[in-house]
Amino acid sequence: MSIGSPDSTVGIEDHPASAEPVRTAATPHGKSPSRIAFDRLRKDRIAMICASIVLFFILIAIFAPLLAKLEGQDYSTFHTDLVDEYGYPTIGVNSAHWLGVEPKTGRDNFARWVYGARPSLIIAFLATVVGTIIGVVMGLLAGFLGGWTDRVISWVIDFVLSLPFLLFAIALVPIVESMRGGSFNLTPNEQASIRFYVLIFVLSFFGWAGLARIIRGEVLSLREREFVLAAKAIGVPTRQVLFKELLPNLVAPIVISASLAVPSYVTAEAGLSFLGVGLVEPIPSWGQTIAVATNWFKADPLYLWLPVVGITALVLALALLGDAIRDAFDPKTRR
Repeated sequence: MSIGSPDSTVGIEDHPASAEPVRTAATPHGKSPSRIAFDRLRKDRIAMICASIVLFFILIAIFAPLLAKLEGQDYSTFHTDLVDEYGYPTIGVNSAHWLGVEPKTGRDNFARWVYGARPSLIIAFLATVVGTIIGVVMGLLAGFLGGWTDRVISWVIDFVLSLPFLLFAIALVPIVESMRGGSFNLTPNEQASIRFYVLIFVLSFFGWAGLARIIRGEVLSLREREFVLAAKAIGVPTRQVLFKELLPNLVAPIVISASLAVPSYVTAEAGLSFLGVGLVEPIPSWGQTIAVATNWFKADPLYLWLPVVGITALVLALALLGDAIRDAFDPKTRR
């Protein structure tokens, strides 16, 4: 009887039926919920397209000096010879100015556009990181410790959520500037730097409370689970229980909250700059450009459309990516 015969019994004696089957490389292994979520995210075509768009804007912000240098311009140099006596540009898109020049000042539009991506992304990501860290820590403490700690933190959360964001942001900027001597006594660089950090503070201050409430609710249910009770019974320190036992089980709400916060912060920064309480010169900002460009829209529509398209594309990509991340981490849709 040949070895390749269908009824061949060669090797049966060597592998009795009671023996445990040999594990091969093709045998599936268990995956963590986070690994499953990221695998689903990689298979989502829309999520990958949005991630590519976000990466494109991040690279623009990082390499803004190099891009401006390739064009041969910078964002702060005035070219009054390129505008007429009424401030209207006398040139359009050309090899020296890839997106034309700014009305009245003649500054290069392309250089200001690539540099304008920087403050929006930096403020949004820094505010997200700060707000996420504060929200996670406060939510962990409130949910795990309970008692008066929970009551105090919950009261602070409710107080922060009850404050009007826009009025608070508008009022805080002149207050901080007056503490530094008043806006008339500050140089443009000092005023721009103050407003930059005030924006980060305002967005972080209003961003952590919502996440803290979510984390608190999750911890209230997790702290009664067997692994937490066992850790407390054997005397594991509170810090280790919080950050080694509970925190890994909170990855999904943290990632979802952070991914949805970034586009809202980009929009908030642009909106505050448009209203005149955000970034000011000499820091280039898309929101600030939109505020100025509305006066020149009929004569130079490209000047307005550049920051509008940039903000719209970035916020839309971040929002769709955030929705995809939320769906990927949602256990109700996980297969």
